[in-house]
Amino acid sequence: MSNRVVDVTVIGGGPVGLYGVYTAGFQGLSVRLFESLPQLGGQLTALYPEKYIYDIAGIEAIKAKDLIESLKGQAFQYDAEVYLGEQVLDLVAVGGHYVLKTGSGEYPTKTVVISGGLGAFTPRTPDIVGLEEWEGRGLHYMVQDPLRFKDKRVLVVGGGDSAVDWALSLADVASEVILVHRRGSFRAAADSVFRLEESLVSIKYYHELSRLEGEKHLSRAVIYDNRTQEETVVSVDEVVMALGFVPNLGPIANWDLTLEGKSLVVNSEMRTNLPGVFAAGDVAVYPGKVKLITVGFGEVATAVHNAYHYLHPEDRKPVGHSSNRQRA
Repeated sequence: MSNRVVDVTVIGGGPVGLYGVYTAGFQGLSVRLFESLPQLGGQLTALYPEKYIYDIAGIEAIKAKDLIESLKGQAFQYDAEVYLGEQVLDLVAVGGHYVLKTGSGEYPTKTVVISGGLGAFTPRTPDIVGLEEWEGRGLHYMVQDPLRFKDKRVLVVGGGDSAVDWALSLADVASEVILVHRRGSFRAAADSVFRLEESLVSIKYYHELSRLEGEKHLSRAVIYDNRTQEETVVSVDEVVMALGFVPNLGPIANWDLTLEGKSLVVNSEMRTNLPGVFAAGDVAVYPGKVKLITVGFGEVATAVHNAYHYLHPEDRKPVGHSSNRQRA
């Protein structure tokens, strides 16, 4: 535990939080980072390490795990306190600063930048009796290692970016990939859908999963056409349920912050309703919000820039021109 009062505490060690650490260090601010997971990278590391990211400016494609490694190298050019596996439970105003309480102690800070993505995440699942019985027996909610599916018959369920990207990543290693989607079009990025339609992935539009069957390990999936209710039995070895995750803000929801659904309301300076508390990334919401990693990078740079001027109101130099920048 550190009793040092830092200038900025970043809550959330995903890509946006890591870029926030870099931006704070670049601005000459002392910074502390909390990540509730045991490793940095947030959902990219925990859920999608092998997934390719296509929407980072200037980078045609990069694996999620490689993007995180690059961001870590960038962030830790400067001195930063990092706490992994440490969830921030409470935010308390004390005098002219805040105290963040965790399970291990109390950490004072002058400002806070919340970049916790969507918070805790729970897989979204269809209403199928006994589905959970197949977890660990062929049912997956993410693809962490595509080689785990080498030469397997794989069924992917879903119609968003993750479902499409995972189907594409498995097409080169699995013996067969079938993608089941309950609608006639995908919600994924247009380029990804184009590549999917040009790939060897078998697409079943207007189909849903009815049940899984097998002995010790699943060997069959029963799918049905939601227009005719006609069922089809598909021989599979693995099923990837890619229906997304249900967000949960956890303790942050009780910090007297203005919420819109499960997101934190911010203004154009990424300020929340609490003075000195900012939010960026998927956890933040404002009119016209677009949830992209690149948007989050801009948001957290804006948040840290305004945290700097919150601490130094007399200094109106633009971001990137702080006179007290120092490398660790």
